[in-house]
Amino acid sequence: MKNKSYIGITFILLIFGIWAIPKIVDKISNPSLVKFEKVPDFSFMNQEGKTITNKNYNGKVYVVEFFFASCPTICPKMHKSMLKIQDEFYGNPNFGIASITIDPKRDTSERLKRYTQEHNVTLKNWHFLTGEIDVIYKFSNEGFRLYAGENEKAEGGFEHSGFFALIDKDGYIRSRTVTTGESENPIKFYDALDAKQIQMLKEDINILLKE
Repeated sequence: MKNKSYIGITFILLIFGIWAIPKIVDKISNPSLVKFEKVPDFSFMNQEGKTITNKNYNGKVYVVEFFFASCPTICPKMHKSMLKIQDEFYGNPNFGIASITIDPKRDTSERLKRYTQEHNVTLKNWHFLTGEIDVIYKFSNEGFRLYAGENEKAEGGFEHSGFFALIDKDGYIRSRTVTTGESENPIKFYDALDAKQIQMLKEDINILLKE
């Protein structure tokens, strides 16, 4: 009788374990994302000469970057990473990208359109945005706290971060936490030059699309 009871209990535990494994894996692979401040309202012009605002991204998950078309340093590398994001979510109407120039004096809508044609941009909801330089710098430096500014000593004449920001369907900046030493800290932004963080970004976009 004891052997039968032991076998029965073992069988129950085994079944429970098999059932629980996908639940545990799901919890690990789908972590909750930290919510930061809401993106300030914005109104810029895209590569088609159309005004794009927050409302165009309502209900969509999207990624924001700051760049400029003639950037000779990190922008080409950032763009390659963003193309991977484009390809991963191509055709999903609930996903978008906003690439905002920090050189609006030269990066007109016409120039940005040529840029998209020359750089394999095909995602419908990928807007390349330009506007007044003071407004853009305030949006970057204060709205996201991602530095952007003119610098004659820098290659290309401008400085900016190499990070991507992930925005949820309600317009809030979101990110995951990572373990550093003995503590867990939110990364807030994703390093566009780090393949591991680009993979994290893909995973986190999928999480937000399901929210």
